[in-house]
Amino acid sequence: MTARRTTVVLFGATGDLSRRKLLPGLLHLFQTGLLEDVQIIGTSLEEHTTDSFREFAAEAVHEYSGDDGDTDSWPEFSERLHWAPGAEGAAGLRAAVEKAEADWDGSDVVRLHYLSVPPKAALAVVRTLDEADLARGARIVMEKPFGVDLESARDLNAKLHEVFTESQIYRIDHFLGKEAAQNILAFRFANGLFEPIWHRNNIDHIQIDVPEELGLAQRASFYESTGAYRDMVVTHLFQVLAFTAMEPPTDLSPVAINAEKNKVFRSLVPIEPSEVVRGQYDGYRDIDGVAPESETETFIALKCHIDNWRWAGVPFYLRTGKRMAESARIISIAFKEPPRSMFPKNSGVGDHGPDHLTFDLADRARMSLSFYGKRPGPGMRLDKLSMQFAMTDTGWAGSVLEAYERLIYDAARGDHTLFTDSEGIERLWEVSAPLLQDPPVIRPYRQGSWGPNQIHQLVSPYAWRLPFERAWRDPNAMGA
Repeated sequence: MTARRTTVVLFGATGDLSRRKLLPGLLHLFQTGLLEDVQIIGTSLEEHTTDSFREFAAEAVHEYSGDDGDTDSWPEFSERLHWAPGAEGAAGLRAAVEKAEADWDGSDVVRLHYLSVPPKAALAVVRTLDEADLARGARIVMEKPFGVDLESARDLNAKLHEVFTESQIYRIDHFLGKEAAQNILAFRFANGLFEPIWHRNNIDHIQIDVPEELGLAQRASFYESTGAYRDMVVTHLFQVLAFTAMEPPTDLSPVAINAEKNKVFRSLVPIEPSEVVRGQYDGYRDIDGVAPESETETFIALKCHIDNWRWAGVPFYLRTGKRMAESARIISIAFKEPPRSMFPKNSGVGDHGPDHLTFDLADRARMSLSFYGKRPGPGMRLDKLSMQFAMTDTGWAGSVLEAYERLIYDAARGDHTLFTDSEGIERLWEVSAPLLQDPPVIRPYRQGSWGPNQIHQLVSPYAWRLPFERAWRDPNAMGA
């Protein structure tokens, strides 16, 4: 299914996100035919012309589009790039859009406004769109964060709704655009083997773990006003939690899926500060733009609870941070161990913890199911084994869209499935209030570690799943 004629107005068109993700992604969507009939108007406060913007875009796509053949379409794609000088305001923007659409008859056109701008600039862009008469019937893609607390989120939503209806707003979370995240829905609800056991009777605890190796040298001024909880947990990890914990929707429509996600958010117990560990990596306060006595967390781990029939008593552990040992995006489901073991002492059963189902949400899109099996030979000696699946093992790998590509395509089609709504966002800030009002002390941690030592007390009597004791298998390696 291809989208209709689409005009993409890209605010912040010369920024880092546009250079690395948005412009290469739009080229790929054009090359694949998913957004074949598209015009793109870039705008920012930088001084550019259409020609210089095309030169900027050419450098971006040749650097970040890889070797998949997308750049073969560059000559035709470049003719669809236009520039609207930010200094000319609403009138200049309107003129640029009309010029780009001059060859269309004005019917069946989707206008998609992508706000790749700092949060403080978002409402100014919304006012410009209103003044330019480009809001009516259009769609607007908003980048995180969506407020910094309940009051600011409500205020932001109220001002957005003065210009756009909720159905026109697409609050983007690139985590949910990943193929592996959507695979959770397929895995849970399409398989009779797993759907019945996705329940407190069978699941012991769940971990959602998103450590990052990157630091904050380029984002410190932004991060000082947000921190890891606002930047990552509210906007990303809670959304992944909802996909993991939601009840079966009546169908796969955006309305049905969002309804079930919001039920999860309504069932979330307010975050208890005593069940949170906040950390800051050594050297963060030495970065330009960071206060000498900064109390901003670059790491956070928390225990949260969903108070409903399915998940009562099952703890969810969330962890994310900067400058950690490795970058990963893992959901780990720990199953309950058998109530009684008939296996002899020293057989190995229980030595390696419970059985786990693991989703790797990184671009490689992998899943693993671990279990105990008998070691060949005399006696009853058990070892931990695993079955693994990777998207690269299939013939589908070339069909995978990068997260931003999928989300742009879905917004152009009017599909809200992978986007968050105002109700869900406001509820998440509501459950966050106890933590934001009384945050626990900041703990230092070494760069390249897994966070402050206090995380082990938080997860006790369990253990963090990362780092893995066993590496993912490479099916292409010798002997695999």
